[in-house]
Amino acid sequence: MSSPVRARTCEKIALFRPSCTPPQKVMATDALLSSCCGLDVHSRFVTACVLSGPSQKPKKVIRTFSATAAGLLELRDWLIDLGCRAVAMESTGVYWKPVWHLLEGPEFDLVLANAYAVKAVKGRKTDVGDAEWIAKLHRSGLVPASFVPPVPIRDLRDLTRYRTALKQEAARERNRIQKLLEDANIKISEVISDLFGKSGRAMLAELIRTEGQPDAERVAALAQGRLRKKIPDLVEALAGNVRDHHRYMLSLGLQRLSDLERHVADIEARIDVCLEPYTAEVELLETIPGVAHHVAAVIIAEAGADMSVFPDAPHFAAWAGLTPGNNQSGGKTRPAHLRPGNRHLRAALVESAWAASRTRKTFLSATFWRLAARIGRKKALIAIAHKQANAVHTILSGKVAYAELGEAYRRRVDDARYEQRLIAKVEALGFRVTRRDAQQTDVVAG
Repeated sequence: MSSPVRARTCEKIALFRPSCTPPQKVMATDALLSSCCGLDVHSRFVTACVLSGPSQKPKKVIRTFSATAAGLLELRDWLIDLGCRAVAMESTGVYWKPVWHLLEGPEFDLVLANAYAVKAVKGRKTDVGDAEWIAKLHRSGLVPASFVPPVPIRDLRDLTRYRTALKQEAARERNRIQKLLEDANIKISEVISDLFGKSGRAMLAELIRTEGQPDAERVAALAQGRLRKKIPDLVEALAGNVRDHHRYMLSLGLQRLSDLERHVADIEARIDVCLEPYTAEVELLETIPGVAHHVAAVIIAEAGADMSVFPDAPHFAAWAGLTPGNNQSGGKTRPAHLRPGNRHLRAALVESAWAASRTRKTFLSATFWRLAARIGRKKALIAIAHKQANAVHTILSGKVAYAELGEAYRRRVDDARYEQRLIAKVEALGFRVTRRDAQQTDVVAG
């Protein structure tokens, strides 16, 4: 005979397991939807579980469909025949996108769930069990919906993310070229600040064309502008040991770099076309110190222009991954890392925060250097990015420009707080403080 404690423990565990006995008791009294469907999406097939009927004993129907276009159309018709509008699915890689695109429309109320929010217990995981578990959670209103932007924003998001990937690859290609020059004992990067500028590329092209060891003076003579003052240093830096292997690898690297830069230019032109409906929003975002045009494009692409999907500015900052998590146990609060969020938006805002720290006579710059002296530059960057995220939500919500507070704002606030603390201390000693104006304060014995 089982003890009452064991029975209560089993009942609590049953609330978090997708295939418990009896399954009808799992959140049966908390049903909010009369009919719903949970989808477990994979690359080759989709498992669907529809729950409908009374709260205590819902009717369960499970079917597996192919992930091809024909299979997804069959899934759509099956859901329509069952009269099921509420559909929830897990964001599994990119496999959920074809299903979402086909079901998107007025016929269904779609919910995309974070995999962490609907994670099943290890050791009890099956495809059917996952679909049933998602359906049970969704039926009880326990599936938090992830933000899925409209189609134009999704297309813009693909472009901005691809542009970032190409720029990163171009940076890696530049590093490969510099390593190749070091292998050939060419120290030109120590003299030229921008190796891939007009003068640097002309010198690299001359190194590729020259057979045998290059003439350092002839190559250095290709310098232009203020760089011509450093021709003696260039001659010394170009006296290396260049072999045919170096010239071949260098030609491949420069060709690859030129192709990447051309692709980036084409994508940026396409991004500008996609941003035309959001010209007003982009101009408002560019009023924030440190937010350049490409950062504003990333903000629109990742979060959209409609901030009504986020309840408030702190929620938006948390969605961007710029707020710390909670780590409390036994009444003790321990340091917590940043919560997972939109890493693309967070990277763009941190980049703009670093640019804002270099501006002059701005509130963000003054705040950065004040925090950097106390907590370090990396944490200060996150703090500034957090403030910029709050500003983004406020600007896009109210369609207003950024209001600059000035570098002296924080000093005035700190002075006012310091004054209030001093007054409180004096009054605690039994005196009464009467503040007549900003320059004079009377202290009277109480």
